Amino acid sequence: MDLRRLNSFVAVAEEGHFGKAAKRLYLSPPSVTLHIKQLEADFGVQLLHRTPVALTPAGQRLLRHAHRLLGALEAAREDLAELTVPAGSRPARLRVGVMSHGAGELTSSALSAFQHLRPHTPLLVVQLDFQEHLSALLEGEVDVAFIRPAPTDERIRYDVLATEPRIAIVPATSPLADARTEGIPVSALLDEPFLPIAEVTREFADYFYFAPARGGTPVRRGAPGVVRTPYDALRSVAGGAGIATTVDSFTHYHSWPGTAYVPILDAPWEKCVLARRGNDDSPDVRTFRALTRQL
Repeated sequence: MDLRRLNSFVAVAEEGHFGKAAKRLYLSPPSVTLHIKQLEADFGVQLLHRTPVALTPAGQRLLRHAHRLLGALEAAREDLAELTVPAGSRPARLRVGVMSHGAGELTSSALSAFQHLRPHTPLLVVQLDFQEHLSALLEGEVDVAFIRPAPTDERIRYDVLATEPRIAIVPATSPLADARTEGIPVSALLDEPFLPIAEVTREFADYFYFAPARGGTPVRRGAPGVVRTPYDALRSVAGGAGIATTVDSFTHYHSWPGTAYVPILDAPWEKCVLARRGNDDSPDVRTFRALTRQL
């Protein structure tokens, strides 16, 4: 049996909500839904009522078994891991920064793999806002970070994990929303009012506002105020304060009433990277980086 399906089932049963379970596991809601469907197919019974979410009698029985199975597996991992931990040693913690949805499902896979390999090392996940794109690393608040775009600061090193097409987030009432299927060119966005984002690095501002395509022309700012997080951006776009830009995988993790996602046809694809301080050669950082690259 695929234990990812069992983990998803336990999370949905405990959270009582597919979206909350997906957030807890750093998966997309469709992935969690697929895991539940596959698990139901494995057992040949319905495990969950969908609306509202509730355990069926079969689901209640499986949940008891699932807790015992996952608990026994974790105990076995910890028991074996003790063989590699020197007596009296105190493990350092690893702080992982995640901007928005990070690298999608790769984020949760890397976190899970590290926890299984280093169960005695505390793992702290830190949600980063736009301003913390690089500052969290440079100021020592996190040790590694899933971010985009790729940094240019020479104090930072990174590994490219994925490249993705760009997406515009526009009000559902905007004429641009009519192109949500066929897409639009970058030029169609340049005269639109963009959401004002908090003070960020130059490369993040260039990424968000498509500065290279503007040829030096200043961006037209939307309504007063600044946005610092993806949720700020979605709420502001829905309220008609301006438009925003992101990458394709964002659309699988976030949605908001009153907004529309429109593909940008000719925009360069954007990198998602795992970044670290260039002078940080700690064993936990090396291990997390190696696991992530392997995955």
